[in-house]
Amino acid sequence: MGGMSKTFRSWDVDQRLLLPPSVEELIPAGHLVHFIRDTVRESLDLSAILEAYTEERGYPPYHPVMMTALLLYAYCQGVYSSRRIERACEERIDFRAITAHQTPDFRTIAEFRKRHLPALGALFGQVLALCQEAGLVKLGHVALDGTKIQANASKHKAMSYGRMKKVAPELAAEVAKWFAEAETTDDAEDAEYGADRRGDELPEWVASKVQRLAKMQAAMAALEAAAQAAAGGAAPAEAAGEKSGDDAGPPQDGEGGGPVEARAVPDDKAQRNFTDPDSRIMKTADGFEQAYNAQAAVDAASQVIVGAELTNAANDKQQVEPMVAEVERQTGRRPRELSADSGYCSESNLGRLDEWGIRGYVATGRQKHGQASATGSRTGGPQTGAMAQRLKRGGHRSRYRLRKQTVEPVFGQIKGARGFRQFVLRGLEQVRQEWRMVCTAHNLLKLAGAR
Repeated sequence: MGGMSKTFRSWDVDQRLLLPPSVEELIPAGHLVHFIRDTVRESLDLSAILEAYTEERGYPPYHPVMMTALLLYAYCQGVYSSRRIERACEERIDFRAITAHQTPDFRTIAEFRKRHLPALGALFGQVLALCQEAGLVKLGHVALDGTKIQANASKHKAMSYGRMKKVAPELAAEVAKWFAEAETTDDAEDAEYGADRRGDELPEWVASKVQRLAKMQAAMAALEAAAQAAAGGAAPAEAAGEKSGDDAGPPQDGEGGGPVEARAVPDDKAQRNFTDPDSRIMKTADGFEQAYNAQAAVDAASQVIVGAELTNAANDKQQVEPMVAEVERQTGRRPRELSADSGYCSESNLGRLDEWGIRGYVATGRQKHGQASATGSRTGGPQTGAMAQRLKRGGHRSRYRLRKQTVEPVFGQIKGARGFRQFVLRGLEQVRQEWRMVCTAHNLLKLAGAR
């Protein structure tokens, strides 16, 4: 190249370091990774995880403290799948500062998370205690809300009970027909498959249909058991307001002359997902999705999550009592004030808040743009009427305003900033613990910001 010459800094990609740097030197002081690693190593009690390792023989596993720090740091960084965590351990210096240049593969990461999931979920309480020690938990005002998070399952893998009743017999007949034909064609199959094969191996299409039929039968049985439980064990189907199945004949007279109680049957519209049967179809901002309802109680002083729960019920009305109990269990006390949107409003909920000595600010209707209070046009009992008056008197200065600025940004940080929009795990109990891990990571970030 012609023109004026310029001296540049040396750039030699083949240069070898005489003394390899320590992990501490790779990342500047004050970086989040040092805080997470040192907090896990020095401030958390991981005995529940460490005590699981009793076998002396075998190849030494990765250190459980390192694996715990790796998972929590990954969740803080919005990296949730085991494959993406493995890739980060290979490519990112900050992850290497956690692992000390070790690179556990995704199967090891996934197995560690699965094996120690209850203990990892329980770290929520320990990190919350650290937040309390740091003065971040005031419990003067707590905002309660729920957000729908997509399950690790497609809504297209769900089927209604009515559809199952129609498809299952057809599928069973098709599979039975194939087996019957297989039994009568041994000679032809010997010629076709050869002497080294029996000839009765299931073709792939039949094997998949057998598996599908088994899943469908299990789903139908679960829906029927749920309907029976909801009906009180042996309530008549007609009394429960449900239609009888195709094979349910008229009630037969018992020995005493009265009708025999019919078995409760699920509503034809009742659905069950084959991939994650515990998840439910729920309405979200993006339409109807296979999801769970994640609950969070958030301290208005710091946006620290002081209570985390998860349910597969789309309705929030049943969550006030368990969430207040969760806050008390985790912190040792109840909040002085609690705000929640209209999804939590009921006479019993408002009455319970009064009994507990918690001053409630619960919307009695939807707050329209420009309205001073969230009273809407809802009519109800005396508790609802008194709450509507409380919100109306406060107007724009009502303590209810703290709800929106407290809990909604937390969900925004979790779902928007850190990209947690779908669970990695499946099953209600596993997903519940995963939600607690997400909330633990959120609180660790709040604790790091308070240093």
